[in-house]
Amino acid sequence: MREYRIAAIPGDGIGKEVIPAGVEVLQRLARLSNEFRIDFTDFDWGSDLYRRTGLLMPDDGLDTLKPFDAIYFGAVVDPHVPDHVTLWGLRLKICQGFDQYANVRPTRILPGLRSPLADTKPGRFDWVIVRENSEGEYAGQGGRSHRGHPGEIATEVSIFTRAGVARIMRFAFDLARSRPRKKLTVITKSNAQRHGMVLWDEIAAEAARDFPDVSVDKELVDAATVRMVNRPESLDTIVATNLHADILSDLAAALAGSIGIAPTGNVNPERKYPSMFEPIHGSAFDIMGKGIANPIGTFWSGVMMLDHLGEKEAAARLMRAIERVTGEGTALTRDLGGTATTAEATAAVVAALDGV
Repeated sequence: MREYRIAAIPGDGIGKEVIPAGVEVLQRLARLSNEFRIDFTDFDWGSDLYRRTGLLMPDDGLDTLKPFDAIYFGAVVDPHVPDHVTLWGLRLKICQGFDQYANVRPTRILPGLRSPLADTKPGRFDWVIVRENSEGEYAGQGGRSHRGHPGEIATEVSIFTRAGVARIMRFAFDLARSRPRKKLTVITKSNAQRHGMVLWDEIAAEAARDFPDVSVDKELVDAATVRMVNRPESLDTIVATNLHADILSDLAAALAGSIGIAPTGNVNPERKYPSMFEPIHGSAFDIMGKGIANPIGTFWSGVMMLDHLGEKEAAARLMRAIERVTGEGTALTRDLGGTATTAEATAAVVAALDGV
């Protein structure tokens, strides 16, 4: 029997509610398959640990995580801890430490769900946004000087390396080639950012020559927001910088019905390090502890994790179960217009696994 070791890091806020729900669903799926097993190890890293120790994860945290096959992550951000401390102290530390340079965010309208776009039904758009996840605007380069004085300076330096851009472009082209439409849209802002983004455009054009079967177009990031709303069917696979894709994927989730359903994978394609899978929603402290958090994004992230591990049949089975539950509409959480609790939505997906 195939065995997988998964590190479960619920993190902050509703992460502590949706990750246990995801573990329950994945454990049930593994038992039903009878072909693999998943051993989860829980880590209490996050803002609670920070308040006790001054660290969001131990100094040897990356060494601890490295032997695992994958990481199942909840959320990070606590209103009582500065955001840049939580983000850089945990999630980005893992992403950069494990060179998870490809952030993959699928988006589509699931059966039974309603998009805020008029007359938009399931099938009108089916996107995958590929986010460069290791450099760009979130490279962490810059600093502050003359603090507290009128001449105080703060710099945030966007980093674009030929190696970094080339590898994400090739990843995006490969992904686009694997999809039925074989279409890639390169997001840019090279009209205003005349150095890093011009390099981004040039490398995209170079990569395109090696993928003649992929249709390529280019869109300014501001125009892309309009296109996502007005012509969603014109897009398929999208590649963008760290910041641009971060923003566009949140818009994509909203257009699909709720940020609560949106998954993501932080992938190290070479598999030198474990990849990390998480819902894209935040810690949502305003609903923490109320039992109403939407676990669908966590379940869908589990689909991506299974697919990454090579359990494609199990991944497809879990996706069918998710779609059955959303399609039936009887166990939808409040963000989707229903009244179900996190536990009720989880139980519905667990039950659906038996029939798909």
